[in-house]
Amino acid sequence: MSHRTEDNNMSSINIALICEEKVPQDTRTPITPKQARGIKETYPSVNIFCQSSNIRCYSDEEYRNEDIEIVTDVSHCDILLGVKEVKIDSLISGKTYLFFSHTIKKQPYNRQLLKNIVEKKIRFIDYESLTDEKGIRVIAFGRWAGIVGTYNALWTYGNKYGSYSIKRAFKCKGLMELFAELKKVDLPPIKMLITGNGRVSGGGLEIFKAADIKKVDPEQYLFQQFDEPVYTQIDVDVYTKRKDKEGFSFDHFFKNPEQYKSNFKTFAKTTDILIMAAFWNPNAPQLFDLESVKDESFKIRVIADISCDINGSVPTTIRPTTIEDPVYDYDLQNLMELEAFSNEKQLSVMAIDNLPNELPRDASESFGEQLIKFVLPELLKDGDQPIIKNATIAEDGDLTEKFDYLRDYLIGR
Repeated sequence: MSHRTEDNNMSSINIALICEEKVPQDTRTPITPKQARGIKETYPSVNIFCQSSNIRCYSDEEYRNEDIEIVTDVSHCDILLGVKEVKIDSLISGKTYLFFSHTIKKQPYNRQLLKNIVEKKIRFIDYESLTDEKGIRVIAFGRWAGIVGTYNALWTYGNKYGSYSIKRAFKCKGLMELFAELKKVDLPPIKMLITGNGRVSGGGLEIFKAADIKKVDPEQYLFQQFDEPVYTQIDVDVYTKRKDKEGFSFDHFFKNPEQYKSNFKTFAKTTDILIMAAFWNPNAPQLFDLESVKDESFKIRVIADISCDINGSVPTTIRPTTIEDPVYDYDLQNLMELEAFSNEKQLSVMAIDNLPNELPRDASESFGEQLIKFVLPELLKDGDQPIIKNATIAEDGDLTEKFDYLRDYLIGR
């Protein structure tokens, strides 16, 4: 499907960088000022417009300095690029939108958004579903979520026990200052566990390296004691197992997650800080259940739930937290929320759902590079390119075939 605007008898495409309106505020942008200028120079038929915003991490003036026109109305544009969910009242019928919708897991809080996208005959492409021929995502903020989420885990521990103090990530001018702050971290010989093996956990490993924290293998982690802080990394093949006691297979797990159960109990007895950085399928088992946290052997006292699936893989994640209010405590006996850092014996949960927004300029620049390299060239071609088609959730007033499984969710069943 091609989006072309006739301008002075020449075929052109108008792209808008829309302002973010979701609350709590998100200051990221899909394309930085210099990247926007580069797109114009690479694609003469493309016009880039930037919708005015007083919260974006790059100012209107920075875009103007790169010869990008600032506008308030983007209704003349063909393709609208955002980051987080677009407000329903701001959706413009018949346009092509790209943003993170948080609908593909049937998240109840965004059902009305998807319903309006369909009703307004919007062609909607979800960043989360843009993958290569191997099914690997080509564009994501995952690395930055991992970096900030793991940093926040260390910040939370320092605040919980008063053992050291580091700046909040959003108060750092960039990644280098954030890394420098880690030199202040002074941990006792605790054990930390990070799940997953993708971009998010990769970002977490950058923090561990910068903090000079030693990595050990899972067997050592479970059965040895150390005189320094250590961490281990495990994936789904370690923390789940088949109900029928057959050997683990990644292919089988991804196709049949409901046939697995948690194998996390031993790790819960050993871990002080848990960093949940793995993707979770709602049909897969939770890491642990709420009854298990009442047991005296449940050692975890800080959880950084980067995935932030509410009542999901980490059942103590009962709500998202915010950059302004990043942590709540959880009463392990009464299973209820408490004020942050109220009691060292209780669990402290960090579950910010827009972590990359703590380093918005760095994260936006990285995201824009991926968007320009992997997505934009395919988006601008005539016809349905596979990478675009496979990520298109809705078009022409209906769900696409690949996402037809969302139909019952769409109508509220």
